[in-house]
Amino acid sequence: MNFFNFEEQLIPLDEWIQAFVDWLVLNYRGFFQMLKSPIEFSLEWLEWFFTTLPPLVIILLFAVAAWRYAGKRVTLFTVLTFLLVGALGLWDETMTTLAMVVSSVFFCALAGIPLGIMAGRSDRFEMYLRPCLDAMQTTPAFVYLVPVVMLFSIGTVSGILATIVFSLPPIIRLTSLGIRQVHPELIEASLAFGATSWQVLRRVQFPLALPSIMAGLNQTLMMALSMVVIAALIGAGGLGNPVVQGLNTLEIGLATVGGLAIVLLAMVLDRITQGFGR
Repeated sequence: MNFFNFEEQLIPLDEWIQAFVDWLVLNYRGFFQMLKSPIEFSLEWLEWFFTTLPPLVIILLFAVAAWRYAGKRVTLFTVLTFLLVGALGLWDETMTTLAMVVSSVFFCALAGIPLGIMAGRSDRFEMYLRPCLDAMQTTPAFVYLVPVVMLFSIGTVSGILATIVFSLPPIIRLTSLGIRQVHPELIEASLAFGATSWQVLRRVQFPLALPSIMAGLNQTLMMALSMVVIAALIGAGGLGNPVVQGLNTLEIGLATVGGLAIVLLAMVLDRITQGFGR
């Protein structure tokens, strides 16, 4: 065999991966279905919350949050955004997207902040974790869809799982960065006064790293919103549906309206979370 004859496939990596995923589906599909139960529960609860409340209440809640954390201009922009979304007939889709994004960001924070703290306090753990994060950030988003569909079937929950994997790296990296940026003298002073390692983390490192952690949460939120359209390809609801439908039927107006709603919603959430971080 000529190992330099690159006209032929020498390493059947695609077949190995396909065989591995088929083995997982055959033997552990029940386990993966069980894993999605908490995500499914949180999504159903959030979707019920956002769709049951009257639109006026939702607008007031976001307006108060914008007023409290981002100022008058963002408050006015927030109110106009939700009024425009409702006028375009995309209110239900927007509420579904909000439920998806909030659920995704919650689970990203639940997993990402502890992992980031561990990476920030351990060079060895950070060394092992970095290649995984690099792969998660550079792998095209569409690649996540095939194994997710095979293991978890199609639907909104599967879209959230793909979103979680895609959106997780920023909060891990920025949490680790925030922990590492705490001045060593502050840690030494805390230890000198008798603080335990847990007390140093809780009372010194975590509070000082909080702005960086909030920046990571903001980036995770933005990446989760960017997955809305892609998740719609595997049956996830929300604002991705008009975009995908417009793409399939070449209705540029429908796709533009869906994309505009996603952009405006992203801007509202970005401004509010940035203000909360400050």
